[in-house]
Amino acid sequence: MSTLDHNASFSAWHSINQADVLEKLGTSPDGLSQSEAELRLTLHGPNLLPEGKTRSPLARFFSQCHNVLIYVLMVAACITAFLGHWIDSGVIFGVVIINAIIGFIQEGKAEDALRAIKQMLSSSALVMRDGKHVTLAAKDLVVGDIIFLQSGDKVPADCRLLKTKSLKIQESALTGESVAVEKQEGEVAEDAVLGDRYSMAFSSTLVTYGQGTGVVVATASKTEIGQINALLSQVKTLTTPLLRQLTAFGQLLTGIIVAVALLTMTFGVFVHGNSMSDMFMAAVGLAVAAIPEGLPAIMTITLAIGVQRMAKRQAIIRLLPAVETLGAVTVICTDKTGTLTRNEMTVTNVAVAGGLFDISGVGYDPHGTISSNDKDIDLSHYSTVKELMKSALLCNDAHLKKDNDEWVLQGDPTEGALLTLGMKAGLDVNFEQEAWPRTDIIPFESQHQFMATLHHDHTGQGVSYIKGAPERIFTMCAYQRAGVKDEAIDLGYWHAQIEVMARRGQRVLAIACKKSHEAHRDLTFSDIEHDLTLLGLVGMIDPPRQEATYAVMQCQSAGIKVKMITGDHAVTAVAIGSQMNIGDGEAVLTGHEIEVMTDEELRTVVNDIDIFARSSPEHKLRLVQALQALGHVVAMTGDGVNDAPALKRADVGTAMGKNGTEVAKDAAEMVLADDRFSSIVDAVEEGRTVYDNLKKAILFILPTNGGEALIIIAAILMGTMLPITPVQILWVNMITAVTLALALAFEPPESNVMLRAPRNPKEPLLTPLFLWRIAFVSVILMVGTFSLFLWYQSQGASIEYARTVAVNTLVMFEIFYLFNSRYIRDSVLSKQGLLGNRYALFAISCLLLFQLAFTYLSPMQHLFGTIGLEINTWLLIVLVSSTVLFLVEIEKYVIRQFNSD
Repeated sequence: MSTLDHNASFSAWHSINQADVLEKLGTSPDGLSQSEAELRLTLHGPNLLPEGKTRSPLARFFSQCHNVLIYVLMVAACITAFLGHWIDSGVIFGVVIINAIIGFIQEGKAEDALRAIKQMLSSSALVMRDGKHVTLAAKDLVVGDIIFLQSGDKVPADCRLLKTKSLKIQESALTGESVAVEKQEGEVAEDAVLGDRYSMAFSSTLVTYGQGTGVVVATASKTEIGQINALLSQVKTLTTPLLRQLTAFGQLLTGIIVAVALLTMTFGVFVHGNSMSDMFMAAVGLAVAAIPEGLPAIMTITLAIGVQRMAKRQAIIRLLPAVETLGAVTVICTDKTGTLTRNEMTVTNVAVAGGLFDISGVGYDPHGTISSNDKDIDLSHYSTVKELMKSALLCNDAHLKKDNDEWVLQGDPTEGALLTLGMKAGLDVNFEQEAWPRTDIIPFESQHQFMATLHHDHTGQGVSYIKGAPERIFTMCAYQRAGVKDEAIDLGYWHAQIEVMARRGQRVLAIACKKSHEAHRDLTFSDIEHDLTLLGLVGMIDPPRQEATYAVMQCQSAGIKVKMITGDHAVTAVAIGSQMNIGDGEAVLTGHEIEVMTDEELRTVVNDIDIFARSSPEHKLRLVQALQALGHVVAMTGDGVNDAPALKRADVGTAMGKNGTEVAKDAAEMVLADDRFSSIVDAVEEGRTVYDNLKKAILFILPTNGGEALIIIAAILMGTMLPITPVQILWVNMITAVTLALALAFEPPESNVMLRAPRNPKEPLLTPLFLWRIAFVSVILMVGTFSLFLWYQSQGASIEYARTVAVNTLVMFEIFYLFNSRYIRDSVLSKQGLLGNRYALFAISCLLLFQLAFTYLSPMQHLFGTIGLEINTWLLIVLVSSTVLFLVEIEKYVIRQFNSD
């Protein structure tokens, strides 16, 4: 094999021994020569991730016009300009530009995910070149370089480890595993999942303890973090259910509008003998009347109001349509570590020779109780338990400090959990350390799997405390502590206790001790290799967030499935799932099993399994895609780099704001500012409310367009002049949309909003009830408006006066219909519909002022062709337009009675 084609030819570096690794890479323990390194750098490029493509602001602006309804308006504007109707053309273009500006501003989602990944990479590295230690910029690393790692370092590239000394690496952002991983030199199985490749160190992960030497096996886009970067580049963000519905609706509506406009224009020319120019303007008027120009604006503003509401509930929306999509979510795929759990190791059980004890409290807050059989115990009667907790506190290098009511850990999470345990027993850390100062230490080494400390009190008594892996500690113990005396160790008992803890998903440590004399000041391996006394076992776990457990229950009552997708071990995932009522306590699918499944096979099982363990970024992405292929609307929550591709692909990607990585936040549509999974439930409630309010707004706006279109059609069929001109129609559509329809965006949630099943995303936007209501109200508006127009013309009024009457009648119809629209089925009279929404009353007041300006101000009269009205005309307008309120209420009553039967 050539030394220069390694990256493309081989990837299972974790499964071969170090000599073979060095041979395949054409390197040695003394590192590469400078000339060879420069050659490889020239051939393979720097250790940098490729830049992603982003749209320019201009492209983003013009993309707002990528809508078939907008295309029709722009064509109409161009032709009216060609015919010399500059005011009409200018108003139509103005509406298009305003909509584009609103969309451009609100959709300002920056594609920062790729840049955030780049910022995670290490900036420098200690490397062996020509047999000498040199510090290089991380971008200059090449495959075959020998690098050195120590506590606090970010790993600069993917490495096969050659030497380790107590090396632990925090990989939670990459794998989802909450505990720092102990690394080793020896090879592991070729099919080991990412989290089990103990002989590897991965780019961007953090060394938390110890030292190591490794050889670089992958750089730039070939690293694991680089592959996530590539996944993010390839993943396409889905359109939301509402946008898909509106696209289909827009295409259908456009076809109908164009067909009807052409038919009416042809009818006017050939039946009534009107000029082609006049009939084209009538057709433009019909198109403008039928197209809901204000709908994009009202949708955008309604969604923006939803964003503000969600922000108050700690959910920050980064992409507007995600607000509505939340209301349709059927499945929430959630990461475990840091999302459902606290990402803080906590001791939950202690086993001594006298039995198993429960420890309450979560995280590093040292408040909690110790109980047995659901009863709190007095530690003065349980000397072994107290001695075990004191040893956990003394054989410990971690520190806890209180910062703004939060306990912050400095050190290893496992030791933090043990330190917290000692403090829960009422032990004072400083007092115990002064009473039993440390004399010597054997630090933890992965080879011997334990840590030991030697202590002497001020009278000269000595004791060694040892903690480590149970299977190692057991071989060193001859006795077990039973009350105040020691007895022969019963290994069968202790293995049974380990099994109990393991079934609960706990990580188990053993703690032992050995008395010493005053002169013993140096601790050696031979001192503690035998005759230890086992004090007991501690079981710890990253515990569920209390509010997350309740939130899962709320999701399930709302018909939303919750699925846990984690990089952690299957036993731990199932244990956490059982505590949170996720899954059945048994069924789990591992990353290795997912790996060998086809997409079709995965789709057959993904619906029935709720827990997925040892999952890689590719697995998470495949799971989300499989659920979407089954018709689910998927929300994905997470906080790690490994979550980013699935977050981007999901219908609603949801990242954690406090502990989430920047990569996750930038790939997501929503960020939870307080990191509480429960905030997503609040967001779903707001999302459902927003969708309800959007439906009400649509049901309010479309009858206006329908009524205007019927007025134009009726005028053409009857051969009369148009009651309303195209610019007047645009005025009505835009001014009522941003005033009256906007008031519906402030409607509060309905009482049953979180007790009903998610809506079917395939359900058409216009249901039979909606179509009937639109047609019914459209006819009412057309009959009332057209009748008054004809009546005033018959009384000798000018065309300007009659048209002004028609426009104001149409607007007053909408004011009364607004009250009907607050409730789709229920009566406006029984639900405080007339006065229950102060925003509606404010909107009506604003609209009346606008209409007065429209009617009486000279500039407005010139622009829109209006004229002042007499007071008795206004009275007649109000009398006619109020009929819609009563007619629609009667129609609602009939429908309710019909449905009850």
